Formats: sequence, C-alpha cells, structure tokens
Amino acid sequence: MSTIPALFRHLVDDAAMFPPGDLPLVEAVSAHRAHRQAPYAELVGPLICTDDNLMKVAAEAAKAGDPLEVSVVITGGAGGIEPAIRYGDRSPDLVVESIEVRLRDEDDLSRNALRVVRACDDCVDEESAFVEIGLDGAWERALDVVADAGYYAKLRTGGLDASLFPTADQVAAFITACLDREVAFKCTAGLHNAVRHTAEDTGFEHHGFLNVLLATRASLDGAGQDEVAAILENRNGEDLATTAAQLSEEQANGTRRWFTSFGSCSIDEPRHDLTALKLLETS
Repeated sequence: MSTIPALFRHLVDDAAMFPPGDLPLVEAVSAHRAHRQAPYAELVGPLICTDDNLMKVAAEAAKAGDPLEVSVVITGGAGGIEPAIRYGDRSPDLVVESIEVRLRDEDDLSRNALRVVRACDDCVDEESAFVEIGLDGAWERALDVVADAGYYAKLRTGGLDASLFPTADQVAAFITACLDREVAFKCTAGLHNAVRHTAEDTGFEHHGFLNVLLATRASLDGAGQDEVAAILENRNGEDLATTAAQLSEEQANGTRRWFTSFGSCSIDEPRHDLTALKLLETS
C-alpha cells in the first residue's frame, strides 16, 4: 500500500532546472532519480525539461540505463511540438509523458490556441498536452478551443515578478472555467508551499497548492466562484489540513482527475510542508 495519500500522488512535477532553482542539468537528473527511489517517490511526477535540453537529458539518462519520464516545455511555439514528440518516440532513454506549450501574447489567444491544438492533433498520441493560457484578454475563448480539442490547460501561478502572480479571484475563475468545460489542468511556478502566504524576501503573495486542491474539490462539489476564491485566500494551514484529511479516497481521486499536478523547482519544500501539516508520514 502506498504511503502517499491519493490526494498527493505524483502531485509535484520536478522543475529543478527552472527558476528560481536553476539546478544544472546533470545535477537535476541525478537528484530526480534520487527522488524517484526515495520513500516519498509517489509524491513526485516527471522531470520537466525544455525541448532545447531534451537531447542532453536523454544523454544523461542513458548513463543509468533506465528510461527517464519527462514533461517537455516547448519553447518555440506550435512548430516545436512535433520535433519533441518524434525525438521522444525514437529515444530509448526517455518517456515523454506530456508536452507543455505556452500561448503567445496576442490579441486573439483563441487563434494561437487553434494553431497549437492543430499541431498536437498531428503528432500527439499517448502523451498529454497542456496549453498554458494567460488570464488577460479573451482567455476563455482560448480555453474553449483547448476544451473542444480534448487537451489540458496550464496556469502560471507565480514567477520572478509580482505581475506573474494571479489574484485569488483570477485563479478561482480559471478553476471554475476549466471544470465547467471538463478540462483538466496543471499549475506552474510559485506553488512551492502548501498554504497561501506572503514571501518574506519579496513580499509576493504566493498561492498554496493545498489551497488549490481544496478549491478544486469545492468547485466540483458545487461551490460558487466567490467560495472558491475564499478557499484560495485561506492562510490557516491547520484548517486546510483538517479538511484535506477528511476527504475520502474517491473525493481525492476525483480532485486529482482535474488538478493533475504542479511544477516546482523544489521537491523538498512541498514534502516538508505536508509532513509538518501531518498529511504525510515523516520520511
């Protein structure tokens, strides 16, 4: 039996090579393998890398003689999707679980989304495709395109600038919109910690991944957007942990069907937070 509760299994994708962690590639691959062999292995998702680094990651993975599961961030727009997929198909050292594509900033996001989904249609088979949609402009039209094509959405929840952190109302609107359209989603950046907080060094308002999990569960249970936003704003870790612990396995699995994972440059921070909240066994 797994020591990781259903709500947290493979929740944290390993983005160690991305800011602010910026771990060198060789160290990131080695650390990822250590995480996947640790007692908490089932907390960890695939290693996230860019398509620019895919060949180097494969070469490093080959040294261990065991295929490495990766999620590939496409840096060159829709045209970069097929080369990454095809390389993964040919490489014995990689298993490309998913690709992640960010829509370009333009007036008509839905037009860009259409280019991306058409490119995915041409080559995506068993892989998952996450389309990162910003929350400016007519983003819901772009989400409609993603929904119609049967792909997943991705939300940026932070970064190295305060402007990259959406408000609780914006995240609530995104969660609600995804669930209304039956679109699964992942998050990226700024979710290292379980509970919403203000970072001491930057003053940035960070969302908590436990908040996002419970906000998703509440929306599935019929909560309105204001109620979802209130859960996202909750800073009481004990309160959030109690609610999470009371979820049945069926409720947990249902939540994770829609909120699939989040990328974090640290595996240890989420793990330590969950341990401190008594939601994971000490390991």
